[in-house]
Order: sequence, then structure tokens, then C-alpha cells
Amino acid sequence: MTALNIFLGDIYGEQKILNDGVVPRDLVMGAPSFRREMIGLYVPHGTYVNVCGSDLIRGPDGEYAVLEDNLRVPSGVSYMLANRDASRRAFPNAYRKSGVRAVDRYPDLLLNTLRSMGSEHRSNPQVVVLTPGVYNSAYFEHAYLARLMGVPLVEGRDLVVHDNLVYMKTTAGLQKVDVIYRRVDDDFLDPLPFRRDSALGAAGLFNAYRAGNVVIANAPGTGVADDKAVYAYVPKIIRYYLDEDAILPNIETYLCRDPAALDHVLGKLDQLVVKAVGASGGYGMLVGPHASQTEREAFAEHLKADPSNYIAQPTIQLSTAPCLIDGRIEPRHIDLRPFILSAERTIVTPGALTRVALKRGSLVVNSSQGGGSKDTWVLAEGKTP
Repeated sequence: MTALNIFLGDIYGEQKILNDGVVPRDLVMGAPSFRREMIGLYVPHGTYVNVCGSDLIRGPDGEYAVLEDNLRVPSGVSYMLANRDASRRAFPNAYRKSGVRAVDRYPDLLLNTLRSMGSEHRSNPQVVVLTPGVYNSAYFEHAYLARLMGVPLVEGRDLVVHDNLVYMKTTAGLQKVDVIYRRVDDDFLDPLPFRRDSALGAAGLFNAYRAGNVVIANAPGTGVADDKAVYAYVPKIIRYYLDEDAILPNIETYLCRDPAALDHVLGKLDQLVVKAVGASGGYGMLVGPHASQTEREAFAEHLKADPSNYIAQPTIQLSTAPCLIDGRIEPRHIDLRPFILSAERTIVTPGALTRVALKRGSLVVNSSQGGGSKDTWVLAEGKTP
């Protein structure tokens, strides 16, 4: 988290890591999520990423690895909280005796993180949660977090920008907004610099942000640091900025922009997982061993047409956990998403979201692709379940 925040400050600043050739300049500058509008802008505490949900996996050898980092608008923490509430009521004795570390403070920690980002505006900054609306698949989470933090949940139409200041409409009139915890993708934040057809954000919002009159968390442009091609360079990024090695390894990654790697991937499509570099939520990917020959052939054409848009990785047999499926206990593949908060200080939540591939044999755990979730217990030192 520390290295990625420094990386973002660098590529939107002096670009030392690009000048030194540690990460290819064209890979970063050409990434779909790189925002030239962010170059030279001040970000409080240098923390572009205030909420991160990195995905960890455990392979057949029992070792953990980082599958990807989610730095844009990472979701799922509401399910971590709701799952905990359910398991605590379902297994009260086991929960109490096991010394499970609490996750209940997450909403307060998130609110404190957001307020610290806006402390330069006033001592008690006004925080809001910006949602695309009730039709968004994660709307439950947006409303849930806003309620637990005790802050307004707003849509773009609830905001108005005047003299580069952001206000929300209330029954008592306009009220100034200092920090926006946005759950809206970059493209839809402001129709003036980004997508002209967007009605999800507020016109003039980015100008207010550029003027330093409002904080947006996570900052626009953070997606370049979780781009799936940039992911391959994260161990080098950590070494470059922190002069230490990554604690957990990455998954071996083939960059299809390299002709030799592309040839290798095309020849082993039936063994690899191929992903679009800027996609998320399980979209734009091919799980080779589970795809039909027709699907692999169609995907190969996409690869040949735009190789820079894809990476490939070995198919990892994720670890499994027992699940109750139609009245029976069956194994299902899982991964682990811990949530990290960062502003004046960095906090790792003592719990996580275990994502579950509910379809038998599937390796796709994303909720948008029909995945489920489990509570995750982190025990106090010296405790056993």
C-alpha cells in the first residue's frame, strides 16, 4: 500500500520510476486508467488510495500470493460486516470462546480516514458517500456504509458546484461538502473532463477537486496502479521505493504486449487465464481450461487484434473451503480480500472477505459473476478455534 501510493505520487509528479526505466513509460501513460488531468495535483498525505482491497490466494503448495490489488472503488466490505453479524448470532459460543478479533470498528475507522483527508478544509469536515444510484449492483454496500458512518448518501444530482466549491442539496438549503467517498468510476465523476454523456457525477466536480476545495477518495487515476499489466511490476516498484522485497509473491504474469509472450499464450490458451488489463469484476477474461474450443478461438482473435490489452497467468487451483450447497457440504474455491485503510496512518482490518466460487469447479469468485462470500475469523494471539 505504501509503495503503490508513492508510485502514484511519482507518476503524476516527477515520474522518476519511468525515467529510470523500472516500469515502461508507454505501459503507464497508455493505460486506460491513467488520468493526465491528475498530473501535478496535490493529494493530502500523499495517499491516493485510501481504501484498498487486495485479493490473496493460497495455491496447492499452501503458500499465499497476491492475485491483484483493487485500488479504484473496491467493494465487499459491507459483506464482511454483514457476514460477521450473521456468524456471531449463528455460533455465539464458538465465536465467544475463540477470541475472534472484531471488525465492527471498520465504519468508524473509515470515517476517521476520510475526515483526516479533509482536515485541511475544516476541523470537522463534511463527508458524503457518492453512489451511482439504486440500480448499481453494490448499492446495498453504499447505503450500508453511509448509515453506519452516519453520513449522507448522495447521487450526482444531489451535488452542485458553485465557485469551485461543492455543495449538497438538503431540505435546509445547500450544505458544503469537504470529502467525497466516491463509489463511482473515474469516467462518470464529472461530464466536463471525462464522459460527456454521464449523469452519475456532477459537472464541475473535478475543477473543485483541482482547486483543492474538496477531497475525492480514492483519488481519480488510482486505477493505473492496479492495472493488470502494471501488476507484473509491483515487486520492482516495492524494491525501487522501499528498498525491500515484497513479503508475498505475485502470480507469474505474461504481458501479451511482448511478441514472445503473446506467442506463448496463444499456444497454451487451454492452460492459462487471460485477462483484460483494465477490466474488473471478472469481466473480460478467459479461463482456458474451462472454456470451449470455440471460446478459446474467439478469444485468440481478440488477443491478436489488441495484444497490449491483455495479460495471461497460469491457472492456479485455488484453495477450497466447505460450503453448504443444497443441503450438502461440498468444497468450493475461495480467495481472501483484506481491507486496508490509509491516510495519516495505514490500518489493516483484522478480518477479511472470503469470496466463494459457488459453481462447482469454478475459479471465478466475483460476486458480479455469481460468487458468494464467507465470514473470516482472525483470532487473538494464543487462541485456537
